[in-house]
Amino acid sequence: MSSDVLLEEFEVLESIYPTELTKISGTEIRIKVEPEEMQEGPDSIKLILNLKYPSGYPDTLPELDAEPLEGEIGEEELVGLLNGLKVLGEENVGMAMTFTLVSHLREQLAELVLSRAEKERHLSAEKERLELEAEEAKTRGTPVTRESFLAWKGKFDQEMVAKRAKEQGEKLKSLTTKEREEHKRFQGRLTGRQLFQRSQDWAQDESLEEDGTSVDVTQYERTHQIEEENEGNLVYFSDSD
Repeated sequence: MSSDVLLEEFEVLESIYPTELTKISGTEIRIKVEPEEMQEGPDSIKLILNLKYPSGYPDTLPELDAEPLEGEIGEEELVGLLNGLKVLGEENVGMAMTFTLVSHLREQLAELVLSRAEKERHLSAEKERLELEAEEAKTRGTPVTRESFLAWKGKFDQEMVAKRAKEQGEKLKSLTTKEREEHKRFQGRLTGRQLFQRSQDWAQDESLEEDGTSVDVTQYERTHQIEEENEGNLVYFSDSD
């Protein structure tokens, strides 16, 4: 390598990077490098690129090293940037390549900053989406299934029984002794269904003879079954629900 050739390249670089370039020796320099279209902020990155030129330059690549000057950059990111510079240097062997390397590094830093910003926007959008879904789930409530409805109905029926028992107790307290006795006698009467069930216990055959007329018990059983099915299909709702 001719010292005059390297000296000439240094003079050109100093005119391009008057404040960024620092000459360490006749064969070594360092240049401050920042992304193209630099934007100030927490994601801004600046590096110091160290170049040490061997005697075989430009037919031999300069030794390259980089260190962070401003902002955070991971070790893997730094290694990736240097590997990219070495590949580009191999493509420019035989020519003065420092300006080309620095320009490429500025482009790569700009892409890294944009990539970080895009990732941050994606994470923010995903967080907002999850928060929105959670809020919608609160207002949407729980889907009703047969099992959940039956569980609700069982609980509701128990509450209604307890409520009626309480009301009945309050009502009895307000009655006189005679009125309570009448109420108990009334409560002791058998309902139509209870009378029918008792008649089934008395029946020994499928039919009974009354005044010479055949009474088919199975007709009563079918009617009773239909009544129970109809009652089972009814759904009761409370005004409070």
